[in-house]
Amino acid sequence: MIDLRSDTVTKPTSAMLEAMFSAKVGDDVYDEDETVNALQQKAAALFGMEDALFCPSGTMTNQIAMRIITEPQDEIICYKGAHVYKYEGGGLAYNSQVSTRTINAVDGILKPEDITENINPDNIHYPRTSVVALENSVNRAGGTCYTLQEITDVVQEARKHGLKTHLDGARVFNALIAKGESAQAYGQHFDTISICLSKGLGCPIGSLVIGNKALMKKAKRSRKVLGGAMRQVGYLAAAGIYALDHHVERLAEDHQRAEAIAKHLTTKSYVSNLVAPQTNIVLFDLPNLDIVNRLLEHLKSNGILAGMMDTLTMRFVTHLDFNDDQLTQFLKALDTFEA
Repeated sequence: MIDLRSDTVTKPTSAMLEAMFSAKVGDDVYDEDETVNALQQKAAALFGMEDALFCPSGTMTNQIAMRIITEPQDEIICYKGAHVYKYEGGGLAYNSQVSTRTINAVDGILKPEDITENINPDNIHYPRTSVVALENSVNRAGGTCYTLQEITDVVQEARKHGLKTHLDGARVFNALIAKGESAQAYGQHFDTISICLSKGLGCPIGSLVIGNKALMKKAKRSRKVLGGAMRQVGYLAAAGIYALDHHVERLAEDHQRAEAIAKHLTTKSYVSNLVAPQTNIVLFDLPNLDIVNRLLEHLKSNGILAGMMDTLTMRFVTHLDFNDDQLTQFLKALDTFEA
């Protein structure tokens, strides 16, 4: 089965499994799991920050980050399709008691003026604007990416107004590879960064929240409250170390396959609003539900699973477990579909 619903569907490689089974573990609640400690140190150093905390999911790391850099009654500025707003079960309101100011940003990329124009006045009738949350790459916009300069411009505007900054970097390594930039430069721009290991990097589970030592001390308390404290979790952390060492540069292959799919889709009369892929996500619209359902069924009958972003918006996501032979098979299946 070819599964293009998400890059979360991958399974550990044999080499990753070997690293997991050979991991040295301890009780992470006591900070005694040396593999977890090594992963946290590695992630923090990678982004030029002081410390990191290993958690089960990216939703948890985003929610922890928001909880430790906001206060109740604050407001967060973010893209209207941001994962932290749209796909985390209302967690911002529930966990941090904050509201959101969502921005209708072109390609999901916020500009400095989006910050300036959406800061609330210092008035008791309004929530306190306190955080700008960026997402890179931007899932709902089709895997679009910020450049480092675009991040710098937005963050400078935010800090000019005394706002904190968070990066949802669930697919940040895709963005870094696409733009040819270094993670090291990111740390200076954000109070907190969330990175995911179980999407393009191919781990079975795991994300990290990264920041300074004081914030990570608060993060550990929040993780406990959210039920995220784990024991001999070094077996999973070992997968993360392996992925950071071996699965980052290869993301370029996923991007090339996404480009090939998009190029092929330009020949299909039933495809509209195709987003030119910058990373590993291919996003496009179909004309009606009949074609949606028939295309999904056609692909499934050919051993291919696809996903929907919206009612008429289909999404293909390339990943570690999708190779060139499968790409050829997939393109042939598209060619045999009759709209």
